[in-house]
Order: sequence, then structure tokens, then C-alpha cells
Amino acid sequence: MTNEYQIRVVPEVAAQEDRLKVWLADEYGFDVRTICGLRILKRSIDARQRQIFVNLKVRVYVNEQPHDDEYLRTDYPNVDGKPQVIVVGAGPGGLFAALRLIELGLRPIVLERGKNVHDRKKDLANITKTQKVDPESNYCFGEGGAGAYSDGKLYTRSKKRGNTEKILNVFCQHGASTAILADAHPHIGTDRLPKVIEAMRNTIIGCGGEVHFQTKMTQLILRGDQVVGCVADKEYEGPVILATGHSARDVYRYLAEAKVEMEAKGIAVGVRLEHPSQLIDQIQYHNKQGRGKYLPAAEYAMVAQVEGRGVYSFCMCPGGFVIPAATDKQQIVVNGMSPASRGTQWSNSGMVVEIRPEDVYTDKSCNRDDILNVMHFQEELERMCWQQGNMQQTAPAQRMADFVNGKLSYDLPKSSYAPGLISSPLHFWMPKMITKRLQEGFKIFGRNAHGFLTNEAALIAVETRTSSPVRIIRNHETLQHVRVQGLFPCGEGAGYAGGIVSAGVDGERCAEMCAAYLQQKY
Repeated sequence: MTNEYQIRVVPEVAAQEDRLKVWLADEYGFDVRTICGLRILKRSIDARQRQIFVNLKVRVYVNEQPHDDEYLRTDYPNVDGKPQVIVVGAGPGGLFAALRLIELGLRPIVLERGKNVHDRKKDLANITKTQKVDPESNYCFGEGGAGAYSDGKLYTRSKKRGNTEKILNVFCQHGASTAILADAHPHIGTDRLPKVIEAMRNTIIGCGGEVHFQTKMTQLILRGDQVVGCVADKEYEGPVILATGHSARDVYRYLAEAKVEMEAKGIAVGVRLEHPSQLIDQIQYHNKQGRGKYLPAAEYAMVAQVEGRGVYSFCMCPGGFVIPAATDKQQIVVNGMSPASRGTQWSNSGMVVEIRPEDVYTDKSCNRDDILNVMHFQEELERMCWQQGNMQQTAPAQRMADFVNGKLSYDLPKSSYAPGLISSPLHFWMPKMITKRLQEGFKIFGRNAHGFLTNEAALIAVETRTSSPVRIIRNHETLQHVRVQGLFPCGEGAGYAGGIVSAGVDGERCAEMCAAYLQQKY
């Protein structure tokens, strides 16, 4: 007999299978010895009150062994000799597009400007050692994209866009823990995600597709109003799924020069806010002892409206690190990541302010007709940050309460940011439309969560790569570019996704529309 139950238990029961079996037997009136297996289908933490509860959806196998698979498998056929599609970019949008193409009987040719996920790690380590960034291999460029080494969180609100469960199941099929199918905020971890990405690549190659690293697309091949391929180390023929990520600024410049229709898009800009993880645990779990033995590192989500713009936390990383995420010289950009254990002594999140295209037009020298204006704004802020950081990857930082009060921090708390911090008056040199809203937002967050606004926390500048600064215009129905057939702008870089899962969903949709385009064409 198999039954499913929605239950609410204390953390120590939820964390121990034997105790959970006893609780279920007592609650539902059967002999604990008859329980042959349990499967957690959904799990979330309710920390709204002092007594913390864990909400579970549990499948209980009574007098029978578990007989169903933990995840749904996808069959990938051999596509040798099949029509080929060029996928530019091996981030989540590109990888899921490639896998979906294989499902549909098409042969993906994946072109990635950066290195494979293993070799990429050496270049990331060199950022701290040498204070220099490899412009083709960094935290944004390389196999797996920006998500591979900048946290690997799988939470998305974009369920209306497509089948998010399919994305999670494909991750499990390639080695991710099946816990991501149950958790309300699933997370693979930056220490485990690279192996999953490598397994996805092996599936693509094993089915007859191709994956080329250090192969940078420089030009689309156009025949009239139709894309028939692209140029990288050589010419590649086929329709193009363009999944280059939110930091491929050279691609945006090329597309603008080639008159491929785009529009300026709003972004969010701010800082990384880093607290001691124990403090966040104490605040969120209402306990001076913190998380205790059975709870994970605590998360938070903050949001406020200040002077007509949103101020909010972004990409919260409990028990994580702050990392250098620049993609070229004379830039400082920060992001956050967490290992699977979420076990460091720090917790961080982006704290950002909504920026709309019209907000960057205040400079009299700004050309309002330039669709790359928001990108130029990002670049200038990153350059200012680099100058404040002694023209290295040493990041300018300020204690949180000092920032709110407009005071210089004479020293800084210990930080996870490996290249190092330098005290800097962020409130003085960052744009006022950002700093004033952050100051007011922090006051609101401090009132809502006692102890959150503190000088134990540090603001580390600057967080600018929250999303693409442009949107590549595409047809709502076919997902092709509005003017050029055979070009499928995809994922975060095209302005149609906001994270790993939503980029994966968009990649699958682009693959499906590309298959329909080829079927109609031939």
C-alpha cells in the first residue's frame, strides 16, 4: 500500500527518517515495522513563528518496497547525420536547448567561447592570485555559464513560461541530488554543479552532437533576411540559437552594428551585502542559538519600494562566498555563491535597486537613441569601482550601518571575498539614485528584521550583472528574431530569463521553435 500525506513536523523529526517513520505510524495508526520506505516529495521550512516547523509531502510505502523512479528520465536518441542547429553558448539556455534538440531528432553544434568546466576553475583561482581576469574564461564565460560557479540555485517564479519540473528532472538524470525535486528553494551547489554540467555535455556528444570550447562566435551568416549559420573558428551552417548570457557585451555591440533589432531593458544595480551566517540564522530562526543541529543555513528575502523603484535582495547565498565576477580588465563586479553544504561562516545576497532605461538618461552627454545605454551605465559603474579598488580586484566596501549613516568605515569585518576588500565611502561615489534608495531600504529591512541593519555586515561593491541590459526582439509565437529568420535569441542574454531554471526552460522552447522552423522550411 502506498499513501501520500501532507504533514507538519518539528525540524528534528523531519531530519531523521527513523523518527519520521515513528511519527507517521503514531499519527496515522499503523505499525512502524510495516513501513518499507519513505520518499519526500515536497519540503519547505515555516519560520514565521518562534517554533519552527517543516512542511512535508511524504509518500509512505507500507508492506511494499518503493517501486517508482525518483525522477523522470528523458530518452536521448542518436542524431548522427540529422539536420544540425548551431547553439551559441554553453550556459543553461544553450545546454538545455542542445538536449531538447536531440530529443527532437536534431543535431546540436554547441559553440562556447570559454573553457570546459574543469579547466575554467584554474582561471577562476588565478583572479585571486594575480588580480587579473581572463576575458574569455571567468565567472561568467565558460561551460555552464554564469550559474556554474555563481551559486547554482534552481528557484524560479517563471513556471508560466514552461515545464520547470522537466529541467529539475534532467539535472537529476545527470547526477544532481533528487532533493532538488522536493525542496521549495532547490540548490545543487557550486561544488557539485560542474560534474552535472560535464555529464550533460557527455550526453550531447554521446548522442552525436558536438561541443566546441574556446570557440567564439564573431559573426552571423546572413542570406537576405535569413540566418544560415555563423562564423567562429570556421563557418558553421544551420539556424542559430543565440544563448550567449547576460555579460557578452561584444555580442551586443556586434548585433547593434548589424542592425539586429534590440531594445534597452531595465536592470537592477547595487552591492553584495555580507553578514555572519550565525547572525542571519539568529534573526530568521528567532533563536540566539541560531540554526541548531537540524536546520539549514537561514535564507531571507527583502523587498521595499523607495521613491518609485524597487529595492530588494537578489540571489541570496546562505553559508556562501562573495566572488569576483568581472569579465574584462578595468572592472570590478561581485556576485555570490554557495557550496552544497552551505557551511561557511558568511551569508550574502545582492542588495539592488531597480534601474529603468530612462533613469540613465540624466547625463546630458547621453544619446537617448543608443540602445546600449544601460550597458554603458553598467560599464561606467564597474570602471569607477575598479578605480576605487586600487585598480585591482580588491573590492571597495563599507560597513552597513556606516553606509546608512554616511560615515567612512575605518576598518572592515572579516570577509569571504578572496581578492580582499578596501574601505571606501560607497555612499559618496556611487550614483545617488542607487545609494539613497539603498539607505532607505536598509532602514526598512532593519525595522522588519531586528538586528539586520548592523555594522557587523559589509557592503561590497558593485553588483551590476543581475540581468541583460538589452532585449533582443523576437516574435512572441515563433521565438525567432522579429526581422531575421533562423535566429532564435535565447535565455538571459537575450533578455528572456532570470536564472538557471528559467534559462533552461527558454532553451527548450527555442529548440522546439527551431525544430518547427526547420520542418516548415524543408
